[in-house]
Amino acid sequence: MMEYNQGYMPGEVVYVIIRNPHVQGVANVQEAAVVADPDNGNELALFLYDTYYPLTEEVAVYRSEQEAEHAYQAAFGTEGSEGLHG
Repeated sequence: MMEYNQGYMPGEVVYVIIRNPHVQGVANVQEAAVVADPDNGNELALFLYDTYYPLTEEVAVYRSEQEAEHAYQAAFGTEGSEGLHG
């Protein structure tokens, strides 16, 4: 999905909302790095939790913590939380 990747550059820091695979119903805002995909040099990937994830249009990527936090609150509600969830 090269068209989608063109807006990002390797080394850029972005934010994603990621679900915890070990605890159902838990998600948080997490900082990720945009990097060259080690399996496909023509594509970009997100690097977080020591893992590479394909950077595709299926991943909601935000350029700022504030933008990600607003999206998180819209999707999951605030439930009295203050600040980031990750």
